[in-house]
Amino acid sequence: MAETILQERTTLANGVEMPVFGLGVWKSSNKEAAESVQAAIKHGYRMIDTAKQYGNEAGVGYGIQKALVDNHLNRKDLFVTTKIFNGDQGYLSTLQNFDEQLKRLRLTYVDLLLIHWPVEGKYLDTWTALEKLYHEGKVRAIGVSNFDEANLQDIQNLNRLMPQVNQMEFNPLVQEKHLFNKMNGLGIAMEAWGPLGGGEALNDATIKAIADKHGKTTAQTILRFDYQMGAITIPKSAHEERIVANAQIDDFTLTDEEMAQIQGMNKEKHSIWHEDFAWHKGSEETGVKDSVSYWDDTDEYLNKEVVY
Repeated sequence: MAETILQERTTLANGVEMPVFGLGVWKSSNKEAAESVQAAIKHGYRMIDTAKQYGNEAGVGYGIQKALVDNHLNRKDLFVTTKIFNGDQGYLSTLQNFDEQLKRLRLTYVDLLLIHWPVEGKYLDTWTALEKLYHEGKVRAIGVSNFDEANLQDIQNLNRLMPQVNQMEFNPLVQEKHLFNKMNGLGIAMEAWGPLGGGEALNDATIKAIADKHGKTTAQTILRFDYQMGAITIPKSAHEERIVANAQIDDFTLTDEEMAQIQGMNKEKHSIWHEDFAWHKGSEETGVKDSVSYWDDTDEYLNKEVVY
């Protein structure tokens, strides 16, 4: 049987195999995350991406355990990613808080641990903590998220481990050309958050025309573009039918001309960047709010039992 996008793997610089396509759960409640995770795994997804900041690690953890039981899978069949919250950064704080993240996820290790944002004055100490967790076997791969070329150079200057992954906003409107080139030179895999590019990309006439030509949706066409550009992709959806449809991108290929048309949409303008956060503004009253999302179903999913 031919390999599907959900079965395809890429080999990271440290030799760990990582799926090239998975499920993201940003802005999902614990209930939504649990249900999305179960649906995704049922339909063949093997990679789940969450973060402490999303406030849904408890739901993700329940969803993983329930799906493992329901689908007769083992933990090693899945690739689970979470991230270090900005407010937890620093060496000791990272180590202490990561143990709590594992408990919420009901796991003894994660496959990939990322620094969520490069908090000034702290991200190198945080990276040192990630190296310790990696050497202890609590994580199989370590990486970063939202790190630009200068941030990556700071880690490179340590002359120790380099990130295996950098998760960045990546889609037709933000293609990270210079950063992508640097990462390729350092052996760092690009992983795309916000891979669909929001309403502007999804409603673009050029993409719609390409999608119609292939008998695909604009979302599927964008995800195929991301894939052909070499980005690991984790689209988010809380709807089972969209979770299934998002992965149906391995039965068509965009031509060089079509790729060039979509590449021409690049604006290199992030929807959010770390200078916008309150911790870069000097006051919690300004900038983007930087806190763990609160959902009133957290305690329910922390204590919810999986029936075996």
